[in-house]
Amino acid sequence: MTQPIIVFDLDGTLIDTAPDLLDSLNHSLAASDLLAVDEAGFRRFVGHGGRVMIERAHAAQNKALVAQEHDRLLKLFLDHYTLNIPGKSRPYPGVIAALDRFQAAGYLMAVCTNKYEANSVALIGALGLSNYFGAICGQDTFAFRKPDPRHLTETIRLAGGDPENALMVGDSQTDIDTAKAAGIPVVAVDFGYTDRHVREFEPTLVVSHFDTLTPDLAERLIAAAR
Repeated sequence: MTQPIIVFDLDGTLIDTAPDLLDSLNHSLAASDLLAVDEAGFRRFVGHGGRVMIERAHAAQNKALVAQEHDRLLKLFLDHYTLNIPGKSRPYPGVIAALDRFQAAGYLMAVCTNKYEANSVALIGALGLSNYFGAICGQDTFAFRKPDPRHLTETIRLAGGDPENALMVGDSQTDIDTAKAAGIPVVAVDFGYTDRHVREFEPTLVVSHFDTLTPDLAERLIAAAR
């Protein structure tokens, strides 16, 4: 049997990127003469990448958004975000200790995110976490992205793992739906970026701190799913 693998979402799961994403979103919205979004509003827009965030923010203010303008605002968003990596973004409490536990237990690890791959790699590198992950796959790594289950299964394969011996950790309905569609158990953290409690999306398990996430727990969840 292959080594077990644990796959993490990035924003709102491993890393608290909200301050920087919000700053970049508001930078782009200002160019469209829209009101700034606050932290509470931001949670309604996040989860599918910058393009969708901009689209949702415009819809919330009843502002039409044509394709050319959408592209311009996305570039503003990405340029602002990229230039400020890592900014105020930091791993959530307990993340590094949890990664150390899984590494010591022989787990493969990977990241599967709807953030662009280059920004994901840059952020993880800037925070000194690159050595933990065998693959970092973003929304543009493949021709598909979450909630398409292939985004998760191909990330697993790229990291050298097997979807039959895998666990997903995420913070949103997108992550949970992706894992379910792939037939992979999923742990949802309840401190991420969603305006509804993750238990409503029926993950395998909900946790409130990375201290709860252990190799023994992962092994039990993976075994129960087989």
